[in-house]
Amino acid sequence: MDKLKVPTVGNPAMHIPSILGILPGMSAFATKMMKKEMEKLDIPPVREFIEMIHDAGAGIYACKATVDMFHLSEKDFCKEVDGVLTVGQFYELSAGAQIIFT
Repeated sequence: MDKLKVPTVGNPAMHIPSILGILPGMSAFATKMMKKEMEKLDIPPVREFIEMIHDAGAGIYACKATVDMFHLSEKDFCKEVDGVLTVGQFYELSAGAQIIFT
């Protein structure tokens, strides 16, 4: 999570043609610009942000289908992830709660 990159190809949020996104160095450039914007807005780095969310009492869960599809295990996640849930388990656990997807 400390080495996340901003994808520039097939990312409609970038508002640039995909042909420009394939140029060497574009992903690194976009990542640098995103980090600058995050600093200007006083948004913490991903690791710190996840720690803040967890420490505030929010549950953080991974999607079982995604975990299976990419052959991941619970040890691939940071310690703040509370578990891996199926959609059914998630709906059951979150009944009546506020849900935020990211």
